[in-house]
Order: sequence, then structure tokens, then C-alpha cells
Amino acid sequence: MDLLMSSVSQGLLWSIMAIGVYLTYRILDVADLTAEGSFPLGAAICTSLIVNGVAPWLATMAAVIGGMAAGFISGYLHTKWNVPALLSGIITMTGLYSINLRIMGQANLTLLGEETLIRTVQSWGLTSTNAVLVVGLLAAAGVILLLHLFFHTEIGLAIRSTGDNNEMSEANGIRIHAMKIIGFMIGNGLISMSGALLAQNNGYADISMGIGTIVIGLASIIIGEVFFRHVTLAKRLATIVVGSVIYRLLLLLVLEMNVNPQDLKLFSAILLALALGLPAIQSRLPKNKKQRTRKKAKAKGGALSWMQR
Repeated sequence: MDLLMSSVSQGLLWSIMAIGVYLTYRILDVADLTAEGSFPLGAAICTSLIVNGVAPWLATMAAVIGGMAAGFISGYLHTKWNVPALLSGIITMTGLYSINLRIMGQANLTLLGEETLIRTVQSWGLTSTNAVLVVGLLAAAGVILLLHLFFHTEIGLAIRSTGDNNEMSEANGIRIHAMKIIGFMIGNGLISMSGALLAQNNGYADISMGIGTIVIGLASIIIGEVFFRHVTLAKRLATIVVGSVIYRLLLLLVLEMNVNPQDLKLFSAILLALALGLPAIQSRLPKNKKQRTRKKAKAKGGALSWMQR
């Protein structure tokens, strides 16, 4: 039960990162690899500030601002310099590696004995796992609520419109470049926030903790979309949280099967590939093939009867 609750609480913290990935991957319809750099950036900023005596909540907010700055750079390269989104993310991610080292001053930085958000909530009389659960629930619920309100504002609707159709949005007077940059900033700000919270939970920040971040985020998104389809934006954000928790539970199941922990990244990649390929697999099933054949025959029959008339 302790392992189960720990996986759920970890999934809640990771879900904030997955929501950040969703904003660029689904709403803006671009592949942004900045996440691999902005995630450890948030951890590095938060940990360094806490070690230097800054309050944990203020250090977490600073991490969000740092992530937004990273997102601004990627968005600017993509929109103003016409660098493809994939390459702009790689450029920013590469540069952030050195910046993260500069911020921490070393490859990893510990929070041993320092006050964190987790320890603050734990002082209320909760266990460590329950404290992480409370922080994760509050953070995820707050992010979903704020994004729900934001994406119903004029700017939020303009961002969604830009992701749906660039040309039509520009024809209607929307500044699509500015909207994309804002989307990049919000997405990477959330990713950095997740990195900051996980660093406080783990008790350290490490320069390599961002490796595989994009895979974890995409897996959480796809799992949520597989189980819950055709829902509103607010519910979609909630399903990403559920997908993140399910993903952590799947990892727990794999570990319980005595799989080597070194193979977890491989399992994550296979899981993501299966989730992305599920629609194609379903379409090749005999039942779906028959349905497609009937639809084609019906369409062909309708065309013939129209020509005869």
C-alpha cells in the first residue's frame, strides 16, 4: 500500500510536467524538446535558492519564471528566426545544460536538512507520502483551474485558434507569433514547476534528471486520451493527471516483476510506441475491417444510385 500511494503521489507531481508538454504538443501542435532542459532548470533554480535560504514557495515560483524564460527562447527561435520547433527545442535544451551546471555549481545539489514544501506540509502531522499527495493534489488542481480560466480568455482562445489553424487565425487578425511564444512560455513554466516540486520531494537536483522527460509526458497524455475521448479542455487536463498516475502505477508493476531498473527507460519508450500505435492496431482488427468494408460499399452504392438518377 505504501508503494501504491507513493506511485500515486509521484504521478501527481509528474502530471504538471505532462500538462506543460500537452500545451505545446496538442494545443500548439508542435514538438518541443525544451522540456528536457527546462525540467532540470526548475529543479536547479529551486534547489539553489532553498539552499541559500529562500522560502520554498518563492523558490518554486522562481523556477516557474526560469522555465518561462526558456520557453520564450524556444518560441522566439521558432517564430522570429524561422527555426523548426524541433530544432529550436534542441538548441535551447543544449544551452540549458551548461546553464543548469552554472546555477547549481556542480552536477547535483542536495536539500538535506533544508526546509521544503513537502517538509512544511509534513509538519502538519502527515506522513511523508501523504504530504507529497497533498502537495501534488493542490498543485495539479490549481494548475487545471488556472488553465481552464486562462483558455477561456481572449488570449487563451487565440492560442487555441493558432494551434488549430495558423492561416485562418492570422487572417482574423491574431498575432500568431506572439500566441505561440506565450504557449511555449506557459508550457515550459509548468514543466519547470514540476521539476522544482520533484526536486523537493526527492531531496536533490541532478543535471541529468531531465533525460526522458518528454517520453514520460507524452506517455501520460496518450494514456489519458486512450481511456477518455472527446472531452472538454478542463476534463482533458484532468485525464492527463489520471494518465500520469496510471503511468507511474505501470512502472511500479514492472518493478514488482523484478525487471532491472535500468530497463525502465526502454519500457517507457515501448509503452509510448504502443499507445501511439493503438489506433492503427485497432483499425486492423477484423471487426473494424468489416465496418470499413460496409462503409465503403454503402458509399459506393450511394454514388452509383446518384449517377443513375
